[in-house]
Amino acid sequence: MRNRFFDLSGQTAVVTGAARGIGAGIARRLARAGAVVAVADLNEAAASAAAEGMCREGLEAFPVGMDVAEAGSVESAVAAVLGRRGRIHVLVCNAGIAGKALPAWEQSDSDWQSVIDINLSGVFHCCRAVLPTMVEHNYGRIVNIASLAGKVGNPNMVAYSASKAGVIAMSKSMGKETAAHDICVNAISPAVIRTPILDQLTDDQVRYMTSRIPRGRTGTVEEVAAVAHFLASPDCSFVTGQCYDVSGGRATY
Repeated sequence: MRNRFFDLSGQTAVVTGAARGIGAGIARRLARAGAVVAVADLNEAAASAAAEGMCREGLEAFPVGMDVAEAGSVESAVAAVLGRRGRIHVLVCNAGIAGKALPAWEQSDSDWQSVIDINLSGVFHCCRAVLPTMVEHNYGRIVNIASLAGKVGNPNMVAYSASKAGVIAMSKSMGKETAAHDICVNAISPAVIRTPILDQLTDDQVRYMTSRIPRGRTGTVEEVAAVAHFLASPDCSFVTGQCYDVSGGRATY
């Protein structure tokens, strides 16, 4: 059933890393609000499966292969979406990797660079590719998925933390650059969210992370998607250059 709030009828949304996890949840939420969603992912087979699943639910979605770390791949994917839909109203930059869990002095150049290429440069590539059409039409919404690690810094995750801090700063800068064109650029900083990736951690690790959240639990994909939905909507008309925490109270700044 279509959500009558924050209506996105007739709009086209591109969501990166949308084949699974938070990206898939955001894609489904935007489609339920009326958007036609381009499910963009490096794994084209997974993107096709995710889009087909949404279509079976009566939603409108189609897959797009995209390697956010490669500017040419991003530009080709955006061109394909524009060729199919004519406009891109919403971009959600969700694709990202955690990288190796090692102290800084044990991280190799390639360990650092791979995280920066995907998490930080990837967001820049995507924003740069869609902004010209948004400026041309004097409308757009960009939502960049950062992380609480970009504010507090996670030990043994220096590249991840640095990349997400960069995403927050990039969103603030782009928000100022594009405000006069009715383009809103905002970031979301989730804390620990219940996705399948948590199954790779021990119970003790999950308990430790959860113990630092005043709400006393992990967040859900749906809770992140709800914030993204508002930031992607026309109702987000006077909010730009901001970072919204979805942290259960762990961070309040």
